[in-house]
Amino acid sequence: MRDGAFVKKIWLSSPTMHGEEQKWVDEAIRTNWVSTVGENINEVERLVSEKVGRKYAVALSSGTSALHLAIKLAGERLYGQPKVGHGTLEGKRVFCSDVTFDATVNPVAYEGGEAVYIDTEYETWNMDPVALERAFDLYPEVRLIVVAHLYGTPGKIDELRAIARAHHALIVEDAAESFGASYKGIQTGCFGDYGVLSFNGNKIITGSSGGILLCDEQEDANKARKWSTQSREDAAWYQHEELGYNYRMSNIIAGVVRGQMPYLEEHIAQKRAIYKRYQEGFRDLPVTMNPYEYENAEPNFWLSCMLIHPDAMCRQVRGEQKAIYISEAGKSCPTEILEKLADYNAEGRPIWKPMHMQPIYRVNAFITRSGNGRARSNAYIRETGFCDIGADIFARGLCLPSDNKMTEEEQDRIIRLICECFE
Repeated sequence: MRDGAFVKKIWLSSPTMHGEEQKWVDEAIRTNWVSTVGENINEVERLVSEKVGRKYAVALSSGTSALHLAIKLAGERLYGQPKVGHGTLEGKRVFCSDVTFDATVNPVAYEGGEAVYIDTEYETWNMDPVALERAFDLYPEVRLIVVAHLYGTPGKIDELRAIARAHHALIVEDAAESFGASYKGIQTGCFGDYGVLSFNGNKIITGSSGGILLCDEQEDANKARKWSTQSREDAAWYQHEELGYNYRMSNIIAGVVRGQMPYLEEHIAQKRAIYKRYQEGFRDLPVTMNPYEYENAEPNFWLSCMLIHPDAMCRQVRGEQKAIYISEAGKSCPTEILEKLADYNAEGRPIWKPMHMQPIYRVNAFITRSGNGRARSNAYIRETGFCDIGADIFARGLCLPSDNKMTEEEQDRIIRLICECFE
């Protein structure tokens, strides 16, 4: 660590506690309701359903478990209940966001499906509707789409939903990063047949863990609650007629979430201010910020990110686990900036590596605006403008320290450090 480093770690996005969380955790312990039933769980489900505007919210152990049950519900609705040991999507293709955390797409594999990755667009960094329409030309039998809202910015919701309706497809909406964001005044989590939120430790509202499944049908909510408690039947003994999971949220975790809920708007305002300070601080650099000003969208500003102009990129090569670069005057790259931040005890991150580039999913189809994105030459890209946009954002982008406990003085120092990289 270099001299002049931050005395305390400047985090990417860490939990911000207010004190009320302790009250509800203590209440759970005092009353001995510490397992997967209790008033905190009931209240979290009520508060979240009211905030988002969905009829039902099911509190689960993680955003990943919520995604799994959402995808399972969609698969059963489309294809019926499978035999034990078989997934609801056995042998079926599913269109999925490409630039996202793998928790978005792994449940497709849990249910026996095959993800087909849809390229990203620059205006929101989310699923490209043009590429999605092209994907239906190639795979017209697909009936499920899994869409994520990257870093708190809603995707092109109207266009994506119109395409889904035209092809009689369901949508699972991964709003794990966008709780509190809205599109045309409606909260994210409302636009899919099923929606998902996350309360992981780095999210804008946290329970240290936990997630929510959102839906509008009581039957779906009841199924999810049953599945999440090992699918136990209503019998005096333990009887099971279908596969179940240990996915229900604990009443203690729910106590933390319950204490956090009143501070959602405050956290969004703090994140917005961080974004605006970066935007102003980088006005003379050859960079742009992640697109938080898309028409009709009001993001939650969860993470502030930057994208380096192609002409200002020094040479950078990434392998599977390591990256190298050659420093050049007046230029920089994500690896250099992240190394400098780490030297000064500040945390940044690369942009999510696209799913089609991940070793586990390299054999899966990947669709760009021009069709299959894996077989395009550099000449083709130069001539048409069609390219692997997700890979480009990954190569040139990075997530900046966005912790809402970071002071203005600390952020100013981070801005100066990054500016130095381009000198």
